[in-house]
Amino acid sequence: KKVTGTHYFSKMGSRKGKHTIVLVQFTNDRKTRTFMDYETVSNAMDGILKLYEQKLKADNPALRNITYDIKDLYSYVDNLTDLSCLVFDDKIRGYAPYDKEWIKKRVLTHLRKLASESSK
Repeated sequence: KKVTGTHYFSKMGSRKGKHTIVLVQFTNDRKTRTFMDYETVSNAMDGILKLYEQKLKADNPALRNITYDIKDLYSYVDNLTDLSCLVFDDKIRGYAPYDKEWIKKRVLTHLRKLASESSK
């Protein structure tokens, strides 16, 4: 069955979360550009954290446990050539763009939420 754009957008708006596309370019080389697709902003923040943790593991293969603080994560985000999110907005029936500063605030909020949930 063919899905039309209107059908797709109306289904998107009925979801509890907001569909999010993460656009990333790791270096100046355009071949490092990619995107990741998530059902919610929260899942997208998990995906960004996972990218950072994978880099930490690749940079420190001999370490079993790696810890980092928010400053380290922010530095990683700032040093990426590009990182942005496109978040579905039902009001405009399209995607709204968000930059690194927005992502850093959302990641911090997300981490705080995870920490409060794990302490219960």
